[in-house]
Formats: sequence, structure tokens, C-alpha cells
Amino acid sequence: MPPLLQVNNLKTYFHTEEGVVKAVDGISYSLEAGETMGLVGESGCGKTVSALSLMRLVPEPPGRIVEGEALLEGEDLLKLGKDQMRRRRGKDIAMVFQEPMTSLNPVLTVGRQLTEGLEMHLGLSKSAANTRAEELLEEVGIPDPGRRLDDYPHQMSGGMRQRVMVAMALSCEPKVLLADEPTTAVDVTIQAQLLDLINRLSKENGTAVVIITHNLGVVARYADKVNVMYAGRIVEGSSARNVYGMPRHPYTLGLLASVPRLDETIREQLVPIEGAPPDLARRDPGCSFRPRCSFAIAGCADTDPPLALKGPGHSAACLVDVTARASKATP
Repeated sequence: MPPLLQVNNLKTYFHTEEGVVKAVDGISYSLEAGETMGLVGESGCGKTVSALSLMRLVPEPPGRIVEGEALLEGEDLLKLGKDQMRRRRGKDIAMVFQEPMTSLNPVLTVGRQLTEGLEMHLGLSKSAANTRAEELLEEVGIPDPGRRLDDYPHQMSGGMRQRVMVAMALSCEPKVLLADEPTTAVDVTIQAQLLDLINRLSKENGTAVVIITHNLGVVARYADKVNVMYAGRIVEGSSARNVYGMPRHPYTLGLLASVPRLDETIREQLVPIEGAPPDLARRDPGCSFRPRCSFAIAGCADTDPPLALKGPGHSAACLVDVTARASKATP
């Protein structure tokens, strides 16, 4: 049986005055119903653009999806017409956008922005949609939800707007949920509440979830599997247990080393990843991570390694046996 969502060789480029920026450059992954995937990496690595590509919301121009497939239950979202995609967006595939300050319509009440999708996609009456909208606001932790339905976005804090975004994305119980930094601007107690809600609905409704985040702790707790992105490509992918327990790419090692952990002895300082991400409009022929990599060898300068199996169900794009090298370097 095919997976619920299958992304094959997705490429999204931006044509700028400086050149062609390959923001997403050939990523592939699959998701089963009820499965949660963490998509992690530095800002600018292509995480958000990959999600916007699936939603068909990449601004064109300058952006354009140049290649690939996004099969949702066997139907390629990238080949749908605008009206067809509009019917799928929100109902079958939904997204929690990263910027709550700008993602809500400032001239419509919060209630109207919640009920519109319920009426359009689920066919609810105005009264039933209002009742369901009130329930959704209560689920995401907004106090006095009945009164808040009549508020405009500017009357809410950033954290409350983020909770409204989560409520909107979950309102029609989509088959696939793309959560782009879903806890931005939200305090830690509400973060756990929102993530637990998303996790519960995923298990109950069979929703496949992609959590895009910088927070490796969130990924460790909620994700079944992890894909690590760097310079527009996936450089490592496996189960969360494998990626955290035995990382196979130097970039993943660097990400994990730069995060404090409560289960380790106190270290004097965290180990940062030196340097900066590459210019995606002027990529070198070799490995994009090579200038920042302490494991680099001569072949890394002219070979851009593809994603390849390094162990059972564990892929990485690296010429070096990182596990062996790391163990030798350990005192």
C-alpha cells in the first residue's frame, strides 16, 4: 500500500538578479497516516519553502517549482489546477504558518477566518461553524473563546494569534498537516499544550504531520522520524531514535553538539558550528557543508555526495564514515 504522502525529487528555484537560488534542490520523503516527521536545519536551508511548495503557495515569480512530485493519496498536488488545489488546501492538506503577525487577515474577525473553512470544506451551517470555531479556540487554550470570536487579529497577542493559526489548520481535520514552527511566540506551557494537541489528533485521526522546527527537543519528543536539511537538500534521514542515537552526517553531529542536554555531565561550553551556510545561488561543485566540516577529505571538494544508505533505514549524504571517525576522536 502506498504512503499517504510521497514527495519525489522536489525542486523549487527562485530566479533573482544574483542568479538562480536553488532553495529546494531535489528532496524526497514519504509519510504514512498517523506518522510525524521532524524537518530540521538552519534558517535558509529550504524547510519552509518545501512546505509552501506542497501547499502551492510559492510566490511566482520569482519562485517556481521546476521538478518533482507531491503525491497525496496517489494524486500529484503539483499538477492540480488552481481551483482543484483550492479545494484540497485546508481540507486535505493544511499548514500552520510561521508568522502569526502577518498570516491572519487583518480586516476579518478571528471567528470568520475560522468558520470560512468549516463552511466551505465541511458544509457546516453558520451556527454549527460558530460552535465548532468556539470549541477549537478552547482546545488551543484561548480563554473566553466565545467572546474572542468577534476579535480582530490586532486585538490579540502574538501568542494568541499563533494559537488561532493552529486552530485554523486543525479545523477541517486534514490528512496532512505542515506545522512550520507551530509554537513561535508562544510561552512554554502553551507550547506543550499545542504540540500535545497536534500529536493527539494525529494519532486519533490518522493525520500525517511534518513539524518544521529548530527545536531538537520537540523533534525528539514528538517525531517518529527525522529529515535533516542543509543547503536545500536532505543530508540525513532515519527514525528519530537512529538520528539522535547514531548520527551519520557531520552537520547532524554539529546540530546535536550545539544543544544543551540534561542527561549529560556539565560541559564548559556548547560547541558551535563554525562558519555560515552557503550562497545557494553560487554553489560549489563539491559538498555544500565542506567549508564548515571537520571530517572533510580531499574528495569532498569536487564530489557532492547523494543521499545513500549508511545502515538499516538510515540514509546520509556523506563520503566519510562519520560514526567511525567520531568514535576514534573520542578520548
